[in-house]
Amino acid sequence: MTLLKGQTGDWEIVLGLEVHAQVISDAKLFSGAPTTFGADPNTQVSLVDAAMPGMLPVINERCVEQAVRTGLGLNAKINLRSVFDRKNYFYADLPAGYQISQYKDPIVGEGEIEIDLPDGKSRKIGIERLHLEQDAGKSLHDQHPSQTYVDLNRSGVALMEIVSKPDMRSADEAAAYLAKLRSIVRYLGTCDGNMDEGSMRCDVNVSVRKPNGPLGTRCEIKNVNSIRFVKQAIEYEARRQIEIIEGGGKVDQETRLFDPGRGETRSLRSKEDAHDYRYFPDPDLLPLELTKDYVDKIRSTLPELPDARKNRYIGDYGLSPYDAGVLIAEKETAEFFEAVAKGRDAKQAANWVTGDLFAMLKRRGAGIEQSPVSAANLGKLLDLIADGTISGRIAKDLFVAMEETGKEPAKLVEERGLKQVTDTGAIEAAIKAVIDANPGQVAAYKAKPTLFGWFVGQVMKSTGGKANPKAVNELLKKALDG
Repeated sequence: MTLLKGQTGDWEIVLGLEVHAQVISDAKLFSGAPTTFGADPNTQVSLVDAAMPGMLPVINERCVEQAVRTGLGLNAKINLRSVFDRKNYFYADLPAGYQISQYKDPIVGEGEIEIDLPDGKSRKIGIERLHLEQDAGKSLHDQHPSQTYVDLNRSGVALMEIVSKPDMRSADEAAAYLAKLRSIVRYLGTCDGNMDEGSMRCDVNVSVRKPNGPLGTRCEIKNVNSIRFVKQAIEYEARRQIEIIEGGGKVDQETRLFDPGRGETRSLRSKEDAHDYRYFPDPDLLPLELTKDYVDKIRSTLPELPDARKNRYIGDYGLSPYDAGVLIAEKETAEFFEAVAKGRDAKQAANWVTGDLFAMLKRRGAGIEQSPVSAANLGKLLDLIADGTISGRIAKDLFVAMEETGKEPAKLVEERGLKQVTDTGAIEAAIKAVIDANPGQVAAYKAKPTLFGWFVGQVMKSTGGKANPKAVNELLKKALDG
């Protein structure tokens, strides 16, 4: 349990997250309008999305399938009967004056996610529900000095609202939960998780209390769009609430916004309760009824999910939990690693992927799918090390050359004369030259054998790093001790 220190002692943070994940689908939840990101304003709006009189919603089966698929990936209960409700409120970018959502009868019930924490421990976070709903449009305040423009392209896009239980107790836990949830939906192919494009947004419910005391008044921080900002918002808001309570005040239940520039939250409006939205079943939509066979068919198509893959990497490849966790965080990274590791030393493959490859990608600001070094070529590099063609030192230089040229490692070895020297005669000649040129160091070695490493370095330097390190060590020791 992570506790915050206040003037009156320790305080505990209680956190619950509501994540809005945009469903990967070619059409919206109740219309056939496209959902492509980045289209010109108001070019992807059907008469249904614009709430023209007489237009009736027709549910998109693909969105239903994606919601069920996500629920199964969260180890959650799939409700065979669910109901769509109208959630009534006014926004300028909500043409109908209501949002079609689900309230008492969601499509997915309780589930859980196992999160991995920075200290190496893990714990389970409960999922309260997942329901389907349509997104609102977008108000644009920066297009005109005195007017607000409305873009309805997003209006009607299918969202999965995934509501956690208030099981998290620190900003780190919330960050781990969000990262794990993002990883799961990306593995499932149900949401792309691109928070910078708004296809995954997070509302954070924060309250504080004395350790194990009654729950405090919560404030909801709306539409936080990065994991880093979620952590900052939680830390600021928890401190704000503690200061109010310790100052003799009372925390008001309200909706707040996070200002990344200032690193603080600010009040948006008083928090609504369910009755304020006047929920009632949508009269244009019948209850959604699924069969067990339909759910089982979707279950049979689920991929290997992050937790199962992590356990396989630990069990089959002998990787540490940390390395396995890093490699499985993104599906594309895991697939790249497996291609490199196939038929090779998995630990060595993991070291190269999480070391040299990750460093190169970070330097270039690129994702693994844009890597100039392919998984096939990195695997071939490891083969050249394994069969003694090149040393580990040469491999580092060769990797840089592979990045620059995109060429296969064997071709670069041939072009640049990088083949490892294994001829004992050539190595012995290099050793003799180093010993003859440094009689003082040889005498010092006799008294201080730790100088052996210096001689190894000199021999490797004289051969351009091409000498076989094992042979150098064996022949050098023989020459110095002989």
